[in-house]
Amino acid sequence: MMLKQTLMLAVLAMPGALLINAAAAPVASAEKEIKTHDGLVVSVSEGKLVMTDNDGKNEHSHAITAKTAITLNGKVAKLTDLKKGDMIKVTMTGDAMVTMVEAKRLVVAL
Repeated sequence: MMLKQTLMLAVLAMPGALLINAAAAPVASAEKEIKTHDGLVVSVSEGKLVMTDNDGKNEHSHAITAKTAITLNGKVAKLTDLKKGDMIKVTMTGDAMVTMVEAKRLVVAL
């Protein structure tokens, strides 16, 4: 028993021993995988964002929750602040949960 404890202590005392063990631990890929895509706002409604790609094609929608961070021109905004034609970048986790919507609206000075 004493030999077993001594060997365990010797292994744990080795530089990098814990790092090797930590690296070998499985990690859920859906939690770590983050995806983004750019496009244009088509419409917004309670908890739903409809968008297209930058070319105005491939219309699709995303569920937006209270936890989704939304900005418009760099300032905190609400989903209802977004308007048709706003340029957006949507950030999602691997399980397609939208975590952030960054919108930009061109302001034309007269």
